[in-house]
Amino acid sequence: MTIPNIDVLFRPFKLKSLELKNRIIMAPMTRTFSPNGVPGDNVAAYYRRRAEGEVGLILSEGTVIDRPGSRNHPDIPFFHGEAALKGWQKVIDEVHAAGGKMGPQIWHVGSVKAPGTEWEPQSGIESPSGLVAPDVPRGQAMSEEDIADTIAAYAQAAADTVRLGFDTLEIHAAHGYLIDQFFWGKTNLRTDEYGGATLKQRSRFAAEVIKGMRQAVGPDFPILLRVSQWKQQDYSVRLANTPLELADWLTPLVDAGVDILHCSQRRFWEAEFPEVDGENGLNFAGWAKKMTGAATISVGSVGLSDEFMTAFSGKSATPAQLDNLLTRMTRDEFDLIAIGRALITDPNWVVKVRQHDTEHLQGFEPASLGELV
Repeated sequence: MTIPNIDVLFRPFKLKSLELKNRIIMAPMTRTFSPNGVPGDNVAAYYRRRAEGEVGLILSEGTVIDRPGSRNHPDIPFFHGEAALKGWQKVIDEVHAAGGKMGPQIWHVGSVKAPGTEWEPQSGIESPSGLVAPDVPRGQAMSEEDIADTIAAYAQAAADTVRLGFDTLEIHAAHGYLIDQFFWGKTNLRTDEYGGATLKQRSRFAAEVIKGMRQAVGPDFPILLRVSQWKQQDYSVRLANTPLELADWLTPLVDAGVDILHCSQRRFWEAEFPEVDGENGLNFAGWAKKMTGAATISVGSVGLSDEFMTAFSGKSATPAQLDNLLTRMTRDEFDLIAIGRALITDPNWVVKVRQHDTEHLQGFEPASLGELV
């Protein structure tokens, strides 16, 4: 396997206070290795190895805000409380010692239940309308007081991000979790100001979260926002069916304080609006950049033979060509690329790509999910 034009991945990137040595991001991936919500030395070592492996920016696994039902697994880390924040301090110190840059992904799962576990939070399963999917009740509809408290919890997490010395943060607003449940008309049936017939109206909660976090971190600290059309509840869902609808959705979020849109696709090479620019047209990140002017990250089965959701059904993936990625990045369709499963298996993936060492690129094996390599 040859890797042409590889230098395009290794251009520096700068936005506000964030300076990266290359364009490669470690995608946030849930690992559930933080008992009682506290990341330990093994988690710090896991992220340090990716920094030593020359990842440009590490985004942590989802780490949850201070709300009773914000996580759906007992070993998902908190981003609140003395013990958990002390653990995250060790993580960022280790990453910085290895020359890396890192941001936490700040998360609330909403009413989504984790696969493979019967564990439930003792209280507080919450969502916009007490639904986990269309016509599927789970938990309680959030009161306006719940919403205000949740916005404040996001802002506190942002303040703690800066206090601990992280380089950026990402808000998880994708994949059918809490913020995405507000976006989705089938799970947001509210009749107050946080609901509405249009996607723009249903984005109010997200915009208020972003504004609160921006106020907490100041003007120069970069904020990332992860968004998706698809939901784990229904892969076929599309929030925006045209470029103009995409702009109506995302532009107010950029105006609220987002610097970089992390545009999640299951397969990054697929055109977002093929009816507009063809089967080889711009992907989600490409259209988001074009319509908002914001910097964007693309993601979705990069460098592997199958899309990432198959990992949860025990399916392996082999290394795949990077030509499509490099072509799109050469055209500056998007600014950064996030790598997921390849970095779970191999912390030195970036080094191998830079050195054209394709012979030793590893595929993905589901067994990798059972340990921190």
